[in-house]
Amino acid sequence: MNYRDFQRTLPEAASHLQRGRSLWSYTHLDAWLLIFLLALAGYGLFVFYSASGQDVQAVQRQLIRYGVAFGVMLLLACIDPRLLRRWAPWLFVAGLGLLVAVLVAGVGAKGAQRWIALPGLPRFQPSEVMKLIVPMTLAWFFAERPLPPRASHVLVVLVLLLIPTLLIAKQPDLGTSLLIACSGLFVLLLSGIRWRVIFAAAAVAGACAPLLWMGMRDYQRQRVLTFLNPESDPLGAGWNIIQSKTAIGSGGVYGKGWLNGTQSHLDFLPESHTDFIIAVLAEELGLVGVLALLAVYLLVIARGLYIAAQAQDTYGRLLAGSLTLTFFVYVFVNIGMVSGILPVVGVPLPLVSYGGTSIVTLMAGFGMIMSIHTHRTMVTR
Repeated sequence: MNYRDFQRTLPEAASHLQRGRSLWSYTHLDAWLLIFLLALAGYGLFVFYSASGQDVQAVQRQLIRYGVAFGVMLLLACIDPRLLRRWAPWLFVAGLGLLVAVLVAGVGAKGAQRWIALPGLPRFQPSEVMKLIVPMTLAWFFAERPLPPRASHVLVVLVLLLIPTLLIAKQPDLGTSLLIACSGLFVLLLSGIRWRVIFAAAAVAGACAPLLWMGMRDYQRQRVLTFLNPESDPLGAGWNIIQSKTAIGSGGVYGKGWLNGTQSHLDFLPESHTDFIIAVLAEELGLVGVLALLAVYLLVIARGLYIAAQAQDTYGRLLAGSLTLTFFVYVFVNIGMVSGILPVVGVPLPLVSYGGTSIVTLMAGFGMIMSIHTHRTMVTR
């Protein structure tokens, strides 16, 4: 049979072979997810320009960070998920070693010891990398075993999750430790664990809440107390949340106009270009601007969950689902703490707040999600 006869016999396969030579097949990028992420980054720069006080140099630095982050995403999208799966346990061990090194010889700033500096390299925060390594490792563990998981397997996973969470909380970095705990718990939930186990675990966690309170540092307890009653110290601990709610409320439906915010530009709102940047957005663009941002976030999350549902194996499904749901937690916690419905824990607004490591980590996660989807397409079609 010659090539033309083969094309006539299997027209769908032949047309797929022709389509396979597109740009997306070479880069392993998911077109829809890439479009949504680019829209989110563009909107973020638009808001950041105003939040930074129209600082062009800060915008350029943020743009460079976006470029590095998208480059990392492209690199990880080209890596076969099976390779990530094989390397997951070794990366986990290496990550734990770095967390221990941070506690022993880490670099401190503002009362926290979260960074490590290696000769010839800029300092970096190992806890950010663990946001990816932890769900990779737990997904690897479950992928090697029958699901739903047995009680012994659940216990092992909880131990694996507890170790990095406690090491990061010791730095102290409550926000990152909670995000890592969520990423691991999402893997556990997606593994098909029974509902009665979930309810029992929730009851145990509620009973252990007093122990958590006793283990908190003084400033962490103050954050919780401020969340419950910010007006108790309006010029001190309650200042941030009072000013952020004032900015959000003053924006109304349509806002005061881009670059016309008062709370941020008159320095009433602290950290306006990092953790509290959505208050700037709400003040200047109003409810309409916030809903537009939430719509883009929703599209990103929906696409990520779709990719997770279409994954060809357990590892891909658990990893993609966990990374997507953790991204949702980023959004929910940041908006919740800025609007006063959650305590302030120092979680940036993903791909909008000023920062480098968090943006690169998030885009690396989306690179893994794209890899899971595009490599699946090449194998199954």
